[in-house]
Amino acid sequence: MEKVWVVKLENGASFEVRGSEELEFKQGDLCVFRRDFYEELGTVRTQLPSPSMTSRIEDLPQILRAAGEPECNEAAENRIKAKTDMAVVRDWIARLALEMTPVNAHYSLDRKLLTVQFCADGRVDFRELVKELSRALNVRIELRQIGVRDETGIYGGIAVCGQVLCCSRFLKEFNSINVKMAKEQDLLLTPGTISGICGRLKCCLKYEHEGYLELAKGFPHKGEFCETPSGKGRITDRNLLTGKVNVTFENGSVSVFPVSEITVCQPDKSHDSNENKGGKNNKNRNGKNQPGAKK
Repeated sequence: MEKVWVVKLENGASFEVRGSEELEFKQGDLCVFRRDFYEELGTVRTQLPSPSMTSRIEDLPQILRAAGEPECNEAAENRIKAKTDMAVVRDWIARLALEMTPVNAHYSLDRKLLTVQFCADGRVDFRELVKELSRALNVRIELRQIGVRDETGIYGGIAVCGQVLCCSRFLKEFNSINVKMAKEQDLLLTPGTISGICGRLKCCLKYEHEGYLELAKGFPHKGEFCETPSGKGRITDRNLLTGKVNVTFENGSVSVFPVSEITVCQPDKSHDSNENKGGKNNKNRNGKNQPGAKK
């Protein structure tokens, strides 16, 4: 029975690969695998119990061997050549006036393929570009359009939480995210709060969403009235992670209580009815709609 691993290339692309059960890899190890017509050098990220991208393990690229010093030296040379050839890529993009921004170039280990990743606002007809680059660099060219999230994952960085960006660290797919998820997590709906470095909604809004929904079960909502050890007040804020709420009292003071110390109750309607009566009396004093008033 063959084993399955996830490997990552230098350009950020990830692949699921297979290898014989005798092979042993740990996170960070380098391996050489064959994909289609070329060989690649990848870094092992994790081992999987079974393929997640396909139902047939035999469809996955095959690991050939563990990488040693010769493969590392080849990869270093390829890295230098790819950076040099990026100048040629940029030159031809400018010549053909294509609305695209190249992100990086990556040679396969055996230099049979040069993969160029780029960003663009829409679809780009790059057929002429592929022909010119193949002729200029004498290698097979693959152009791959990526999104701003992929681009940010390639460059990397530190998020506001102090951790390495999720897209660089462990995320392989970018799921659909919407503002409703931020609302249900009680976040301020400001760009600085809910947007990541890429300018899109933070990825953690998605994979943390179910956890917040679970925490919110039975949790009081903002605006509800409650009884506290200090008296009756209104819930003006809550923290699902700490299990505490902020309660504002009539005098304007604010106190924080664990949910276990408060009891949600109905608002005191006597205050509202007094206000309504006062409003009617004021209306009468203005001489409008008074009983027995002359018309």
